[in-house]
Amino acid sequence: MTLPLGSQEFWYYQNMAKRSTEKVIPKKRGRPATGRDPVLALRLPLAVRSDIEKWAKQQNDKPSRSEAIRRLIEFALAVKAKKQNTEDK
Repeated sequence: MTLPLGSQEFWYYQNMAKRSTEKVIPKKRGRPATGRDPVLALRLPLAVRSDIEKWAKQQNDKPSRSEAIRRLIEFALAVKAKKQNTEDK
């Protein structure tokens, strides 16, 4: 935008005054959050990964690999807890 000489300073001060009264929220750096749970990196051998993917394909809702891993871990923990409860009796 080209303004006549002298009005450039007026435009600058007028707009800076507006901006200084507005609440400025600083922009967050980095990639936006994708989920609420912390990320956990996991290295799996190719054979285990392919077994997980085969299991996921057999499910009705065809979960992603991440979801399949979560479900298998939860299932294993539930079985272990059930086994411990029966041993305690």
